[in-house]
Amino acid sequence: MIHPTALVAATAHLGAGVRVGPFAVIEDEVEIGDGTEVRAHAVVKRFTTLGPGNVVHEGAVLGGEPQDVSFTGTVSRLLIGPGNRIREGVTIHRSARADGATTVGSGGFLMAQSHVAHDCHLGDGVILANNVALAGHVEVGEYAILGGLAAVQQRCRVGAHAFIGGLSAVTSDIVPFVMALGHRAALAGINVRGLSVTTSGKSFAAYIGLDSVADADNAAKLLKKVGTPSRAKRR
Repeated sequence: MIHPTALVAATAHLGAGVRVGPFAVIEDEVEIGDGTEVRAHAVVKRFTTLGPGNVVHEGAVLGGEPQDVSFTGTVSRLLIGPGNRIREGVTIHRSARADGATTVGSGGFLMAQSHVAHDCHLGDGVILANNVALAGHVEVGEYAILGGLAAVQQRCRVGAHAFIGGLSAVTSDIVPFVMALGHRAALAGINVRGLSVTTSGKSFAAYIGLDSVADADNAAKLLKKVGTPSRAKRR
């Protein structure tokens, strides 16, 4: 169903059962998968692909041009997988590179006013709480959680199943399965809550080749002692 006040470009492709709310805008060369809902005043800009079963809440803007001074208007893309919840005011920018893509996996939850910059790559099940800001070229592994108002510096990586505390500033890579907290985010131990649940019938500890949560915690303490690679060192 398309509301009569919505603007849907002639070249946009909408799958079966797509719903578009009042005053929403869907530009040219957009693909929206079956059963996706685009609510009132949301904007899906050109070169964006949304998989099936997504819900795009009011005022979100998907596929905007990158905030990169070197961007010259080239064709690039935003690719979003199935089953994501994208809440009010979220912004996700397409790539700054010719034929490049910003990517979001499946089953994620991007809360109100969070921002995903150009050339970021988010794995499946990622949660960004309110007002999280990801700079360009950031990678977030599957099922990682970033607390409200956390910010990640460009080209940093947040590992799978990691937890970043609210108001933290991430300026170096965060390894998988750990908690990182603070004004300059530092390792604070293993993500015990995450390690206590299962994925596909296998405990997280077994998933990473360790016998127990205690072994994982010892590994985290060692990493905390020796440090993790900085973005500058990786470059």
